Amino acid sequence: MSIRPRPLSVSLRQLLGGTALLLCAQAAHAGDSAGNPASPPNGQDGGSPSPQNAADPAKAKLLGNVTVTAQSRNQEMQSVPIPLQIVTAKQVDTLAATDLSKMDLFVPGLVVSADQPTQPNYQLRGIATSDFGIGTEPAVGVYINGVYAARSGGALLAFNDLARIEVLKGPQGTLFGRNAAAGAISIVTNEPTDRFEGKARLRVGNYGKVYGDALLNLPINHDMALRVSAYDNQSDGWVKDAATGKRYGEDNDWGTRAVFRWNLTPDTRMLLSWDHEKLNQPPHPAFGLVPLSNDTNQRPPFPPDPSTYLNPLHAPLYNDAVGGRESRTFDGVTLTFDHSFSWGSLVSTTAWRGFDTFNRGDYDGTNHIVSYLDTTNIEHNNSWYQEFKLSGNTGIADWVAGLSYYQEQARQTSQTNIFTDSLDTLANNVMGAGTPLTDISSFLQANGLPYTLLGDPWHEAISNVGKFKAYAAFGDVIWHVSDRFNITTGIRYTRDRKTFSWYNMPRSAPQFDGTIQALDQAGVLAMLPPEAQMALAAFGNNIIFTDAVGVPVQFHNTWNNVSPRLVLDYKFTPDVMGYASVTKGYKAGGYNSVQVGSRFAPEKVINYEAGLKTTFPEQNLLLNGSVYYYRYDNKQSLSLDPNSAGSGVPRYLVNSTDQEAKGLELEALWQPVEELRLNFTGAYIDSTYRKAVADSGAVLTGQPTGEPRFSYTAGLAYTWRNVAGGALEFDVNYAYRGKTRCNNDSRLQGDCVISPNFKVGEAQHRTDARLDWRAPGDRWGVALYASNLFNDRYVTGVNNISTTVFGTPYASITPPRMWGVELRAKF
Repeated sequence: MSIRPRPLSVSLRQLLGGTALLLCAQAAHAGDSAGNPASPPNGQDGGSPSPQNAADPAKAKLLGNVTVTAQSRNQEMQSVPIPLQIVTAKQVDTLAATDLSKMDLFVPGLVVSADQPTQPNYQLRGIATSDFGIGTEPAVGVYINGVYAARSGGALLAFNDLARIEVLKGPQGTLFGRNAAAGAISIVTNEPTDRFEGKARLRVGNYGKVYGDALLNLPINHDMALRVSAYDNQSDGWVKDAATGKRYGEDNDWGTRAVFRWNLTPDTRMLLSWDHEKLNQPPHPAFGLVPLSNDTNQRPPFPPDPSTYLNPLHAPLYNDAVGGRESRTFDGVTLTFDHSFSWGSLVSTTAWRGFDTFNRGDYDGTNHIVSYLDTTNIEHNNSWYQEFKLSGNTGIADWVAGLSYYQEQARQTSQTNIFTDSLDTLANNVMGAGTPLTDISSFLQANGLPYTLLGDPWHEAISNVGKFKAYAAFGDVIWHVSDRFNITTGIRYTRDRKTFSWYNMPRSAPQFDGTIQALDQAGVLAMLPPEAQMALAAFGNNIIFTDAVGVPVQFHNTWNNVSPRLVLDYKFTPDVMGYASVTKGYKAGGYNSVQVGSRFAPEKVINYEAGLKTTFPEQNLLLNGSVYYYRYDNKQSLSLDPNSAGSGVPRYLVNSTDQEAKGLELEALWQPVEELRLNFTGAYIDSTYRKAVADSGAVLTGQPTGEPRFSYTAGLAYTWRNVAGGALEFDVNYAYRGKTRCNNDSRLQGDCVISPNFKVGEAQHRTDARLDWRAPGDRWGVALYASNLFNDRYVTGVNNISTTVFGTPYASITPPRMWGVELRAKF
């Protein structure tokens, strides 16, 4: 008898389900347990907090005694003179979020665009890098346990045993290093403890949602402990293709994490972790806007008439990308040593990250072969990171100094795929050459010849190889001038060395070329009219990527930067601190992956900030606020050029602009009684171009960048005690993000004012709610939750890459309401 091997993901789902049932059975008889972890608070640094910044137990009821590592030190959140928002693991669980993109509306100022999880885009305070090409660095640094996630393909991973997320706004280059010019997102996971612990959770919801996770913490002996966690995330998708029945918006990913802790000596600790994630799901749904018949050979009207566009919120979905899917395999290993001295600590972090991604999706929003367009992004990436960090506290000064080295090898292929039918449409709409392939095929058929030039696939692609190295030295000192007054000085020197290459491959159309060769050998080509022969000759070359075809191009560049920061903070009372700062940020220069020979200079930003952090312990009230102004030079943005290289075929190119913004941010937490907790966070920003000309030629100087002026979130949590022997908690959270501020290029980029039949970039509202019952000690619990409770739906943007060629714009929309039931247990 043979045994059929099962995929690891199937085995994982069965393991999670079995673990959940086992834990629920044990939890019914388990008692409360407690233990004291041997490891320091979650973060990258060992040792204890500095005396002036140590967490105050008196404030634990209000603040949750949140210790953060935003300044590479363990400090209480309210003692950090940085605009900082903490997202706790409980907040993530309340929202039933599986990754940061599912909850970014609840962090005002943060936007995580992740219609395509292997190509996400992070934005803070209006600053983002929309280009996912390997030649461009992100402006928002994402760090997982202190390790930099360089490429978008590995920057948005599912939450797995999360401790907290620290969102730091404004330049953070001095403390975090590479490419944190707009801010940093620091994701911190849990470490092994000396207490035996097990947890499991199962969520079942609409659209076939089934999510499960489990963890096991195993103390091996007094000095060793192992912590293993896993999750599996599945759903059937929230929209169906009207022609094929294929579902889109589906979830299909799973992952695991293992962490081993070894206390080598009383003063030396080692942490070894491994992260693995596997994702394989349909590509993003592209909702076509042009009404078409069921005849897949019908060419869309050209140019399209926006007054006839369909409302994508109600339009049927027709996508036909051949082999369409989005997949990723990710692995990461991190080795950390920290050693404590009598005067400080030394931390060494060594990390490797590797991933492979594939993303092929529909880019015309139709199932008509005469307008067929899909794109494919393929990446392979390996990176190494080494950092040494030495810190100490002399009483007069609390200091951190370090060295870091980063090395990355990246490969990317950007492929555009059409059929010769859509090539004929391009010839008609862009070149004004009519439909030569259709005409020739009709001629052949009329003469009884068994040939056609239609229905053949056509591929064009540019491949890139990037080899990057970065070296840095940094120092940051908090000078305790008095018990109330501190001066922080910091500086980081960075050297980036890059080698980047392009290879624009000759177009690939083997079936088409074979037919042309057969016609030539049969003497048929010579019988064709001269204009038809000229068209066929033109189709012997690249039509989409026309730069340096078949010629390898390589650049070598080195950039150096010194980024300082200066912070003054003063404690007016033990519970009221004011601060002011001046910080510079830097992002390395780079290259446009799909524009051969392109190169751009580094981005630089200077940020001025002043803020107030206050707590009122007797009222259980926290109030924080800050104002800021920044000037951002040479910001690199991806925008649509409607006539790339004069070919008439549009491409997304990197455009550099100068910007500035001023803003205000507020945060309030209030717990008037033990059972009730209220929160509010708000942001205002006025972001404009100081100097800018779009690729389309539109002058944008003095105009808004598109960032909405206002965004805010408000929440309420109320707990009833002694309900069925446990506690019942009700949470409701509301988020608002204002409408997009339009400029002269917004319509082309698909951000504003597309059609009278629907709105793009309108203000967004979202309400999430949760009702949660938990047993004493949280041994087990059950919850009912809803995301987007009122089913608010929005058009987030229109993609015009196929509009000026095929007349087929398409839109992206937000998902519908999601709800589910959660069962969890622990021992």
